[in-house]
Amino acid sequence: MTDAQPTWPEAESARYRAAGHWQGITFGARLRQAGTAHAERVAVVDGDRRWTYAELDAEADRVAAGLRGLGIGRGDRVVVQLPNRAEFVLVWFGLQRLGAVPVHAMPGHRRREIGHLVRLSGAVACVVPDRHARFDHRELMREVRAELGPGGSLRHVVVVGDPGPYEDVVAFDALRANGTDPAGLDTGPGDPDPGALALLLLSGGTTGLPKLIPRTHDDYAYNARACADVCALDTRTVYLAVLPLGFNFTFACPGVLGTLMAGGTVVIAPDPSPQTAFTLVEREGVTLTSLTPPLVPHWTEEAASGSWDLDSLAVVQVGGARLTEDHARSLGPALGARVQQVFGMAEGLINLTRLDDPDDLVHTTQGRPASPDDEVLVVDAGGRPVPDGTPGELLTRGPYTLRGYYRAEAHNRTAFTPDGYYRSGDVVRRLPSGHLVVVGRIKDQINRGGEKIPAAEVEEQLLTHPAITAAALVGVPDERWGERSVAFVVCPGVAPGTREVAAHVRTCGLAGHKAPDEIVQVPVLPLTAVGKVDKAALARAYAR
Repeated sequence: MTDAQPTWPEAESARYRAAGHWQGITFGARLRQAGTAHAERVAVVDGDRRWTYAELDAEADRVAAGLRGLGIGRGDRVVVQLPNRAEFVLVWFGLQRLGAVPVHAMPGHRRREIGHLVRLSGAVACVVPDRHARFDHRELMREVRAELGPGGSLRHVVVVGDPGPYEDVVAFDALRANGTDPAGLDTGPGDPDPGALALLLLSGGTTGLPKLIPRTHDDYAYNARACADVCALDTRTVYLAVLPLGFNFTFACPGVLGTLMAGGTVVIAPDPSPQTAFTLVEREGVTLTSLTPPLVPHWTEEAASGSWDLDSLAVVQVGGARLTEDHARSLGPALGARVQQVFGMAEGLINLTRLDDPDDLVHTTQGRPASPDDEVLVVDAGGRPVPDGTPGELLTRGPYTLRGYYRAEAHNRTAFTPDGYYRSGDVVRRLPSGHLVVVGRIKDQINRGGEKIPAAEVEEQLLTHPAITAAALVGVPDERWGERSVAFVVCPGVAPGTREVAAHVRTCGLAGHKAPDEIVQVPVLPLTAVGKVDKAALARAYAR
């Protein structure tokens, strides 16, 4: 085990291989196989653009050759910050073909987050769009480079779209053109090790900036395949990617990877609006999609208009945050589809309700583990297992759950038990059937519609506002988002408003979704007996 990438003990690795969970095939090789087995089938659809499996395989070669021309090779980390465009998939597989490591970033990340990801991962390149959602990512990268200074790891910025008047920027189209003859593509001696680092995902982050989650070819492929088996994916599957492609939920639960490994078709939605999605459902015959709870009422309301043909849609997954029972019961009839609740984490364990589960389980639980070799413990504060039905912290280990965060040796000593169980921080109840009901969290983060907001990170920036002398960020229940963030602030004068605070945190380099939804001025922050801010008391006072 290394500090950079902790791994499974050899005895467990051997058991997972013997069970067929780990198949010893890299993602680059998997695409090569699919390019032959499903050559003429449509693999990816993005607007009017389509790629067959053979074309996607060839594109991966072209992108890999272009990246190799920049000096990027096996083991190099590359931050990929792209919105829902086919280029995310092309770049991802191009990196895999090289044996390089994509670092998944979210489109809403800004200077602080991207700079942190580059430093922590040692990334040699970033791939960004020119503009997205009226934000200039080229300018963002200029700021990141200036902040990192000379001598750092970052050597290249690749821009999908117009590179603009920026120096030291490579246009993605030019990179592809330079890779039009990938013959003799050499990624080093032999194929990459399937047990090696394949990608880095982002943790939700509970004490500041996100940690990096190392995923191997073997474990991440099994993550996608196990979910695909639960969802009964095959060559007839048409998956609509509505949520950001960089999300683990969208990419591998079963998502993009699970669909491609089943020989199905991935359709990319440029935005999550029901009008956009329903148009694609009609046009492409979509059979499966995945949503977060905040989207559910918008989708049910639009479906009620009766102006859409959604007959092809068979399954709608909902995850990222807990779905209310009322919404779970209304969504299926509204869309004419089977609802599937999904509860999991980028660190590993994925739980799904089954397609043949009774409605009561589908509507009231967040599913059961995808793999028979997922190990789950529900424990009390002392680490002792609690009886079924009793709330406790979820601990887990298994064939696709990490054994340690990337380059985080000190944190790993507390995030994992001595025998390798990951302490999730989620409080759950387990039913005799194995289904889990999510009760809450013990970690200090806010889950706003699937976006994890680390309170400490936002509080740190709130305290840099000249009008604020103390601050505490608290999650409160919200019908639309599941939770929303309320900043309790102590100010000598009048507290700044939400717009002013939002502008301030953006200036500090935080993503816009981390800005507090509401500001509440208080004379003092209550403290617990050990001198910590009593956020439970603040939440109770707010509820009154």
